[in-house]
Parts: sequence; structure tokens; C-alpha cells
Amino acid sequence: MKRPTTPAAVLSTPAAAVDLPADPSADPAESSAAAPTPVPRPRADAVRNRERILVAAREVLVEQGSGAPFDEIARRAGVGNATLYRHFPDRAALVHHVVLFVMDRVTVRAEDSLADEPDAFAALCRFTHAAADERIGALCPMLAGDFDGEHPELIAAREALAAAVETLVAAGQEAGLVRTDIGVGDLMVALSQLSRPLPGISCMAVDGFVHRHLQLFLDGLRAPARSELPGEAATLEDLRQKTM
Repeated sequence: MKRPTTPAAVLSTPAAAVDLPADPSADPAESSAAAPTPVPRPRADAVRNRERILVAAREVLVEQGSGAPFDEIARRAGVGNATLYRHFPDRAALVHHVVLFVMDRVTVRAEDSLADEPDAFAALCRFTHAAADERIGALCPMLAGDFDGEHPELIAAREALAAAVETLVAAGQEAGLVRTDIGVGDLMVALSQLSRPLPGISCMAVDGFVHRHLQLFLDGLRAPARSELPGEAATLEDLRQKTM
């Protein structure tokens, strides 16, 4: 197919150099407003500091509760107090983002476990142990008090977590590997209770038993069921309504 010829003068003229007649009706203010304002990307060191603060805050809040001092969180994160306050200006903001941080990471653990493991029960075991390591059991105390449980970011994170864990449990039940008389709520309550430090007990002492007790619990989820459970299977929505 013959290509159309283009005058050499046009080819040699850069697009930016072509003079176009000005539109007399154009509003200069509208033209400047139409240009998008670039959003500055956070520096790599700022991103690293933020994650270090969230990880440290998660551990300190597990050990000392939601009233843990900011000084200790900053010390564990290896940053100054000014850096901590620059990222999280008050306690409510810090707790909010720690909860989102934990929920997002646990959601990824659920998705990765199902994608990577050879069968659905192995995926459920991997997820449960990983979620304990992410300190999901510490979320309940953080959600108490004046915590904004209906914040749009929290709702989105909660729905994503619920979908990921429901898919994981359903896969095990459909494969005949997980008993069918349990729900996601049962799994998450047990996970929270078995991985949360008891008041007045050193976290380091309890951590040595968490994964042993979780595995005992997981063995009880295997199909076929060897007992009849009292009550009904619980969903995450059941738990949310009962705690409101």
C-alpha cells in the first residue's frame, strides 16, 4: 500500500513550534485552571519511616494498649518524635492507620495463601498463623472507645478482608477439607482470642504458645467433623452487629 506523501516543511517543524491562531473567546483563567496540578510523590525515606512507625506502633499497642506513649513508639521505630507527629498528628490518627495497616496486610496474607498453597486446608493454616503474626488479635482493643468504625477507609478495608477470608474458608469447605458447620466469624474470633496477649502477662511468654494453640484449633476445623457444635456458624457481619 502506497503511503501518502507529506510536505518536507511540515515534517521538519516540531509540533511545539507550530503557531496556531489564538482563540479570542478563550478565558485565560479557564486555560490555567484546566492544567492538572502534579501531585508530589512522597520521598522513599518518608515511606520507609511511615511503615517503621506503623510496625512499631502495632507492637507497642499490643503490649501496652491504645494508651501507649508516643515516645516509646518513636523509640522502637528509630525515629524522632517530630517525625512521628508529622505522619500521625494525634493518637486517633495513629490508631486509625495501624488498624488499616493490619487489616490490609492480613487481607494480602489470605489472598497469597490461597494462591500459593497446594490445597485449601494448607492455605487456611498458613493464613491463620500469618494473621497471628500480623497481630490481628490486637485489633479488638483498638476498636473500642471513640474509634470511628464507620470511616470509609475502614469500611473498604473491612470488606476486602471479609471477601478474602470468606473465599479462603469457602474453598476449604467446597473441597471437603473444612467442616461446613463453621463460618468466617468463628475463625476470626478464635484467631483473635488465641493470639491476643492476656492482661498482665508478658507478650514474649505468650508468643511461644500462640502457634501451638492455633494449630490445635485448626485441627478441629478439619472435615469430617468429629463433634456437633452448639449454636450457629458466625459471619463477620454477625460479629460487627454484636459489637456495635
